[in-house]
Amino acid sequence: MKAVILSSGGIDSTTCLALAVKEYGAKNVATISVFYGQKHQRELPAARRVADYYGVLHEEYDLAPIFRGSTCALLAGAPNEIDHRSYAEQLVGRNGGVSTYVPFRNGLMLSTAASAAGSIFEAEDVLLYLGAHSDDAAGNAYADCSEEFLSAMGEAISIGTYGRIRLVTPFAGKNKAEVVRTGLALGVPYEMTWSCYEGGEKPCGVCGTCRDRAAAFRANGVEDPALALTNQK
Repeated sequence: MKAVILSSGGIDSTTCLALAVKEYGAKNVATISVFYGQKHQRELPAARRVADYYGVLHEEYDLAPIFRGSTCALLAGAPNEIDHRSYAEQLVGRNGGVSTYVPFRNGLMLSTAASAAGSIFEAEDVLLYLGAHSDDAAGNAYADCSEEFLSAMGEAISIGTYGRIRLVTPFAGKNKAEVVRTGLALGVPYEMTWSCYEGGEKPCGVCGTCRDRAAAFRANGVEDPALALTNQK
């Protein structure tokens, strides 16, 4: 069995990578990252670092032109600023969707990764990992992280590849604290990962994903090693 991880260089996808390498071995695993015009371009070097750490093949694709006209706050050049409130605060009085939701991003990236996986591991059965978790789906913050969406995309990917590529979402029913707990047990090098949605030299600490990341480590009684490393500089 082969495995391809859709990697953002963050906590969730890197934990998926650790799971796949443990189960199938580095030679049978590859990571794919996508540049879609995001402000936080630091996630791409992070994805390369963790791929190097685990000794797996890594490929990158540029899909930025697709979102050229979007006003999503997550995208470079967009007129809107990233909302620094928690996801729960952003969702008050709204029917889902936070400021950093990129239209159908996961659908686009999964489709890309499924096609690429068929070339990377040609004529092989492949498990396509996505690190979506329940915190991102809560309140319909990110519709393309919901179990309903993931189930539909998984079925489409399987049908479209003659059953050769199957979507795996090990954290779809778990929260981010549980993701971190799994990764800590696996010795994931979280100091190499990047989550912040702002493109600065250091994590802003107040965007939605920074808040969730900090809370996940606190829930496990440990300090975020990436933040500790940043504070030492």
